[in-house]
Amino acid sequence: MEYLIIALFSYLIGSFPTAFVLLKKVKQIDITQNGSGNVGALNSYEVSNSKLIGVTVLLIDALKGFGIVYLSKILFGNDFLTGSISLLFGVTGHCFSPWIKFKGGRGLATAAGGSLILAPAILILWLLFWLIAYLFRKNIHFGNITATILTGLLSLSSSDVLNKYSIPPADENFLFGVSVMLLMIVIFIKHIKPLKEYIDQQKNKIRS
Repeated sequence: MEYLIIALFSYLIGSFPTAFVLLKKVKQIDITQNGSGNVGALNSYEVSNSKLIGVTVLLIDALKGFGIVYLSKILFGNDFLTGSISLLFGVTGHCFSPWIKFKGGRGLATAAGGSLILAPAILILWLLFWLIAYLFRKNIHFGNITATILTGLLSLSSSDVLNKYSIPPADENFLFGVSVMLLMIVIFIKHIKPLKEYIDQQKNKIRS
């Protein structure tokens, strides 16, 4: 029952659609109907043409992830399973918010905020993979997708090493690996559309 409460609590907080509310209030723009339709920092910046709005959305969404994990640890116990359930459902709420017809962002900022106090090694690895992939292709979505896939796979194959740097470590290395992989799967699902668009772009380049 406790884990169910954690999941619901985290999902509801994570589901707050920061970009949607901010763009509506400040610019009278429905972000779900503009740009890529993604309810996140990058689309907020592109739609509003405001760096301040983009950065504000990024920081608030990251704070959601940080706050969800932090509060769960205080209220329900400082163990890895509590934190991982909290982060997984917080990111799921962000990606599929019931307040905007289950639309949402891609979960990166929220996942980063939570990982900072739960599994900082995962955040560092993701950023490293992203930087390498981005420098290789100069495409943000390619970087996001590559980093997400590689981080998930490495979390399973090297869970015995990475788990040591969690706060606190999971009781079982397998639990750590599966938890991170599930988080990466949620993020990957929200990148299927840009992945298809990227593949189409590459096909068009070859044809031309």
